[in-house]
Order: sequence, then C-alpha cells, then structure tokens
Amino acid sequence: MSLAPLVSLRNIAKRFANGTEALRGFSLDIHEGGFVSLLGPSGCGKSTVLRLIAGLTDPTEGTVTRTQQDRPLGFVFQDPTLMPWRTVRGNVHLPLRLAGISKTLAIPRIEAALAQVGLQRFAGSYPRQLSGGMKMRVSIARALVMRPTLLLMDEPFAALDEITRARLNDDLLQLRASQRLTIVFVTHSVYESVFLSDRVVVMAQHPGRVIADIQIEAPEIRDEAYRTGELYNRQCRHVSAALRTAMHEQDVAA
Repeated sequence: MSLAPLVSLRNIAKRFANGTEALRGFSLDIHEGGFVSLLGPSGCGKSTVLRLIAGLTDPTEGTVTRTQQDRPLGFVFQDPTLMPWRTVRGNVHLPLRLAGISKTLAIPRIEAALAQVGLQRFAGSYPRQLSGGMKMRVSIARALVMRPTLLLMDEPFAALDEITRARLNDDLLQLRASQRLTIVFVTHSVYESVFLSDRVVVMAQHPGRVIADIQIEAPEIRDEAYRTGELYNRQCRHVSAALRTAMHEQDVAA
C-alpha cells in the first residue's frame, strides 16, 4: 500500500438541517488496496461516511480529501435499485450511457463487468427473473463497469440468506484481488467484517465516532478453513468486544 492515503477524512462533523449530529471528530484514512469495514449500531453515521467519501454530501466541519479524483468511484447500495424494464445488460450499461460513452466502447466493458460477477449467461434476463443474490451481482457489475479505483458498499448483502451472503463474500474477495480494488464496506455483521477486511473500524453514535480501529490478521487466501479456524474466531471475539463497548457508550450517551 502507498504511504499517502487514497481517502482522508479529518475532524469531520456532520449536522443535518433537523439538528441531528451524525458525526463529530471523525477521522479516518483509507489506503490504496485496503479493505475497510465500518461496523456499528444503526444510526452511528456509517452510511454518512460513505456519502461524504463519494461527495454526495459535504461535512459541516472538517475536510475530506480524495486523491485520484480523475478516476470514478463505484457505489453499491443495500437495495440493488435495478430498473425493471431493462435487461441485466441494460442495467449495467446505464452509467456508461449517462457518462456519454459510445455503445461501441461500452459493449466490451459491459461484457467484462458481467464476466467478473459470473452473469454472462443472464445478460438478456430481466430483474424479475433473478434471485436476490443475482440482482446484487448486477448492482456490483454496474459499479465495476466504470472501472473504479474505490468501491463503496453500503450493507450490500444484508437482505440475503446466509448461504448466498457467504458465497458473495467469497466472490467479493476474488474481485478485490483481480481488480485491485480499494473497498469501504458498511455492515452490521461482526463475522462478515472480520472475514472480508484488513481493518474493522467500530463506531458508536450520539454522535458518530470511532471507538476502535482494528487490524485483521488473515492468511492470503480466506477460505472455509479460515472461517472455521481459531484465528478467525479469536478476532471475531475481539471485534465483538469493541462493538459491545460502542453499544455501552451509546447507551450512556442516550
């Protein structure tokens, strides 16, 4: 990883028009090639952090710096938000179309993105014909088609069953390696955060702030042996303890 962060948030405060203080004193560096999970209770500002990184909202105080501004970023939401009247190929094409990229240049990029998520055979299908996991794959392909350096993911697998979620976790790690992606991932799952991440940033709310920034040890290949091993379970216990601290601070603040 490079020494200079790809994204740097410094002393961020975010207050909304209704007076809610979502974040206060929030600082975080994201380095190129890293996988950082934001973990914490609902309402602690995890999604707000993603929106700040993406430039979809501005901080009330503090600074957000993102290098490689010339490169697009990808954003994957919890809801796949697919257009039901468009095929899989049409949904993946949409961001290229909005960017004014010609159909001639778009087609190979669409096909490559579908191949990356294993949906080549379903390119002509409509969302109503897809399972929940397949819809999420389309959403990921739609983000990848822009060839982002940075991928932001807001609880993308939360609504899926455990088997599908585990499979997509595996696929995401393979995508990260093959595409050299930097990923910031929001989740409520301790187990998911430890399995996927290099770092788990645990947050508390009232207002949102960092309680712990935990480095995750893992083998180069994270597979079923890792999932069932002592190293993984020990780190899950460590992250769970930090989350309990965050919940306690939330209760005290309330």
